[in-house]
Amino acid sequence: MKRGEKLPILGVGVNATDYQGAVTRIMDAANSGKPFSVTALAVHGVMTGVQDPSHRYRLNHLNMVVPDGQPVRWALNLLHATGLKDRVYGPNLMLRVCEAAAREGVPIFLYGSRPEVMERLEINLREKFAGIRIVGTATSRFRMADSAENSEVIAAIKETGARIVFVGLGCPRQEVFAFENAEDLSCPVIAVGAAFDFHAGTQPQAPAWMQDRGLEWLFRLLCEPTRLWRRYLFLNPLFCWNIARQWAFPGAFRPDEDRAPTGRQNYV
Repeated sequence: MKRGEKLPILGVGVNATDYQGAVTRIMDAANSGKPFSVTALAVHGVMTGVQDPSHRYRLNHLNMVVPDGQPVRWALNLLHATGLKDRVYGPNLMLRVCEAAAREGVPIFLYGSRPEVMERLEINLREKFAGIRIVGTATSRFRMADSAENSEVIAAIKETGARIVFVGLGCPRQEVFAFENAEDLSCPVIAVGAAFDFHAGTQPQAPAWMQDRGLEWLFRLLCEPTRLWRRYLFLNPLFCWNIARQWAFPGAFRPDEDRAPTGRQNYV
């Protein structure tokens, strides 16, 4: 195994990487003007691919998928002996990329969430990283769009000169956006989940001791039980069961069984 390569977790390829490796690849793409699609997957993100072969195809055709959740990191270590000592948590990855972008003068764009979140997010990032170049923001309209509307969004982002685009549309919409649009944007498109809310201060983060023990899901469930109970109470046990199956029968989940989407999906 080469550090950084994709390895299958229930048929979804996840890169055996750390923060340094992820930031280096993202900044290399940003500085060279190359498309580079990225997402950070926890258990829920992996399971969206397990349950939907077309979405698994999208995930497996992203340039980099980092192990956002501790259980995903544990699975990489169990199944592939990667020896990863830490996960690559999407919110922390965003901060590290912002730090590198500020240092190197790389302009960034923030896309997604609600107006009140984006306003606070931009303020907080400017306070945290002196000299950061946030060249534009746009909020989500929380719906699907036709090709013409999506093209308008992409053209507006490109016009700003952004060389890194952070996307916070929620899973799996943000991964669809990265898959569909990274080539047209010709820069890193990074799906970072709840990072916008966390860094804007509009949603609390789990304490470090819960994050370290893989209990962030419990904290979020207690904060939003109505919205998240199905996700965690059904998908978490299913993930564990399937990891045990892959450990016992390594050929049980095959990435080559992906099914290419039959049409384009656009989320704005």
